[in-house]
Amino acid sequence: VERFFAIAERWGLSGADQMTLLGGLPRSTFHAYRNLPKVGLSRDLIERISLVMGIYKALQISLADSERVERWIHHPITAALFSGQSALERMTAGSITDLAVVRDYLDAQQGW
Repeated sequence: VERFFAIAERWGLSGADQMTLLGGLPRSTFHAYRNLPKVGLSRDLIERISLVMGIYKALQISLADSERVERWIHHPITAALFSGQSALERMTAGSITDLAVVRDYLDAQQGW
């Protein structure tokens, strides 16, 4: 959980974006995770955090410049999967599938 919050901070995500990425957590649960990182996590939450970490790692590998890694998710993407949306807009559409689409897109860009 700590790693998720570190990535969210680097990306400059709002609390609302973070709660959406974590599956639409209620504010009280979100704050419990921020303050008690050893709280048990559901399978869905673990998957979501894993996808975010994978997206961040893929960006580190492909972009190499930490400033570009931190800005990339905010810029519109012309690829058909995004229809001009930013990766963040796609990731916060609410479904875990949206996170997986961004991860798969980055993996495909790297030829994985």
